[in-house]
Amino acid sequence: MAAGATIHTFAVQLADVDRGVYEDFTLRVARHPSETDAFMLTRVLAYCLEFDEGIAFSEGISSTDEPAVLVRDLTGTITAWIEVGAPDAARLHFGSMQAARTVVYTHRDPAKVAAPWAGKRIHRSDEISLYSFDPGFIDQAVAALERRNAMTLSLTERRMYLELNGQTSESPIHEQQVA
Repeated sequence: MAAGATIHTFAVQLADVDRGVYEDFTLRVARHPSETDAFMLTRVLAYCLEFDEGIAFSEGISSTDEPAVLVRDLTGTITAWIEVGAPDAARLHFGSMQAARTVVYTHRDPAKVAAPWAGKRIHRSDEISLYSFDPGFIDQAVAALERRNAMTLSLTERRMYLELNGQTSESPIHEQQVA
């Protein structure tokens, strides 16, 4: 864990009807001092929405050659490269060459996140998805954030229903292709 990091615990109940994933698990998440609550919560949501066998958080800010979240198969091969925030085109290009699947989750305006990628060389850019939420959704959820969190996340027809420490909110998951 990063020095000076704040540890947040999430007791998660996940019901992803779209993918048939129903799991209860606990996450210990280190929030680096330079990381915002909105970025950390987006990272947690990306983990939950991509939940699969072999999923893990990377070392975060201290790891420049891994995404925020990744999925490895039993051989150690990266099968999903999951970026959070606003990665640059070179990072997406590298990630797309490392994994069969590359996605980005952002808490920011997706048009502003994608704009710097225009005209840049990104390997298999037509296969990379950029996911975002309704404006204000992450800010509303961050207001309920504590050091120890109870989270229930339900997903059906690409609409997310989130209960975080008793506060409920919902948002569709918006998707756009990078290219």
